[in-house]
Amino acid sequence: MNTRLAASILAVSTLAVAACQKKPPEELPPPPQQQTTAPTPAPAQGPAAGALGTQAHFADAVGAENTVVYFDTDRYNLDPEDSTRLQNQARYFSQYPNLTFTIEGHTDERGTRDYNLALGERRANAAKNYLVSLGIPASRIRTVSYGKERPVALGSNPTAWAQNRRAASVVIN
Repeated sequence: MNTRLAASILAVSTLAVAACQKKPPEELPPPPQQQTTAPTPAPAQGPAAGALGTQAHFADAVGAENTVVYFDTDRYNLDPEDSTRLQNQARYFSQYPNLTFTIEGHTDERGTRDYNLALGERRANAAKNYLVSLGIPASRIRTVSYGKERPVALGSNPTAWAQNRRAASVVIN
């Protein structure tokens, strides 16, 4: 009985393997064509090209220096220079009403994590509230606080601290 069972299993296995074998194609595909001329590169697309809806387009339109507002130590009030930068942003966002964006609040490295997260949030909200006062719908603006977690300048000196105390507008559409 065991011999018949073994022979049956061997026969079924052989048939299964034979059924899985690949058959050669009826006709081979043509060989690849040799290209005699170099391909023409496609026009630049995406963020590097400054396409509408990208951060590059926003920075080009308002000026890279106008995408960020800076704050004094432990402060979140806007000075006249910040107001001018935000007015430039408001003109841009008024011109492109379908764009949404985020205002990121940042601090320098000094202070506790919780304190800096709260201060970064106040900075982002100060910029948002000013833009809303200029007619940009609040529904288009998201705010986030990174506190001291994402510095643009590394170092423990007044110059680095001043560069890190900021609210940066970032296009997300």
